[in-house]
Formats: sequence, C-alpha cells, structure tokens
Amino acid sequence: MRAMLALHAIVLGVIQGLTEFLPISSSGHLILAREALGWELLADAGLNKTFDVALHAGTLISLLGYFRQDVVRLVRAFGASFAGGIGRDLDRRLAWLIAVGTVPAAIAGVVGEEFVEETLGSPLLVSALLIGVALLIWLADWRGRKVRGLPELGWWDGILMGVAQATALAPGVSRSGITITTGLARGLRREAAARFSFLLSIPIVAGASVYSLLGLVRDPGALPAGSVLAFVAGMAAAAASGYLCIHYFLRYLQTRGLAPFVVYRVLVGATLLWWFARGV
Repeated sequence: MRAMLALHAIVLGVIQGLTEFLPISSSGHLILAREALGWELLADAGLNKTFDVALHAGTLISLLGYFRQDVVRLVRAFGASFAGGIGRDLDRRLAWLIAVGTVPAAIAGVVGEEFVEETLGSPLLVSALLIGVALLIWLADWRGRKVRGLPELGWWDGILMGVAQATALAPGVSRSGITITTGLARGLRREAAARFSFLLSIPIVAGASVYSLLGLVRDPGALPAGSVLAFVAGMAAAAASGYLCIHYFLRYLQTRGLAPFVVYRVLVGATLLWWFARGV
C-alpha cells in the first residue's frame, strides 16, 4: 500500500513539475487527474491539501535550483537599493519589478483563497478556461512584437504581469501561461517573457510553500501515518521534473512559438467539455 501511494505521488509530482511551468495549468491538471483517476492522494480532500505542501516545496526547489545565481544577485540588489536607490542598475530594477508584481497575487491569495476553493474548482470551468486562455496565448504569440528583453522591462510590465499572475488562482488559467501571454502582449520576446514569469513566481511559490508548511506544523495530524515516503517522493518528482522543464522550455522558446501548447489546451479542454456534457 505504501509503495503504491509513493508511486501515485511520483506520477502526480511529475504532472505538477511539468504543468507548473508549461503554459497548461498545474492546478487544472491536478483537478482533472482527481476526477479521472480517483487516487487516494487526490480523492481525500484533507490529504490532497496536505500533499500540496510537498508539491509546492518541489516546484520551489526547482525554481531556486535553476535560478540560484539570479536569486542571489537579485536579493543583493534589492537590499542595496534601500541604501543607494534603484538608479540605472538593471538588477535593482528587476528586483523591484518582481516585488511590485508579487503584490497583486499575494493580495488575491489571501483574500480569495476560500472563494477559489469553493467556486472555481469545477471541472467544467477548468475545461472552459483551458480553451479561453489558449486563445489569449495564441493571440499574444501571433500579434506580439517580440522585440524587448529583460533590460527593457518597465514598471507597467511588472504591474500588468503581476495582475495577470493573480488571475492564475483560477484552475485552468496557468500562472506561466497568463504571465507569458501578458509579456508577449507587451512586446517581450518569448524567452524573456518566460524568464521573468518564472522569476516572478518565486516569491508566490515560496509564500504558498511556507503557508502550507505552517499549516502542517500547526496540525501534524494532517499528515497520515505511513504517508511520509509518498510525500517525499512527490516532492522529489516535482523538483526534478520542474527543473528539467524550466531548462528545456526556455531553450525551446528561443526558436519556437507557443502553438503546440495552444493546440494541446484546446484539445484537452474540448474533449473534457464533451466528456462532462455527456454526464460521464
């Protein structure tokens, strides 16, 4: 039983690691996996919520591991800005853009968490959002000028991408998908939009991880006996798959567009709408 639970956790960890960074919605895929598979880790609401601790920790590890040099540099720049101002220093400006862009999602997470859990988890809504946001991604990728890099990022870029990130609380939207889309609409190159999207997600993913961990510390009983191995396995799978996904997705975007992900989202969304409409 424990081995089977660990195997399920690994599969779900890989799903989380890949879908967190590809523009296809991690929360949406996990909700759909819950409906399709009915595994204990997903079917039990309490266990599922606790399992989020491991998945968030895994994706945070992948982010910090891949962007470790950027994180150290930006944290130093952020601290230095309090003494010397931002000026023309690119790292200080980027650090402040991330800070400003984090505020909308942080507020939305605190204020809207209960609303999202109770209202926006419907598989039908997830399916519709998969299709709707796919059309936005396609439009931005097609019409975006794609001429600006990270050095050209401005305050409005950070604010708008931060607001976009806040909308990703709704399962099916995709944090990376909607922020990359906003970046493309602002004229960023694909790779630059994705890189800033990933850097922008670090504070939010870290906050969600810490919040979940504190909840687990306050209620140790939320971690059922015998589930530690499964949770560690899920975290490791999410970390490893997430790291590889970031690496290869950024390389992919240097020369290719987002059309495959648009097609994937539309096909999955349309198939699921048809499936649930039949009452299966």
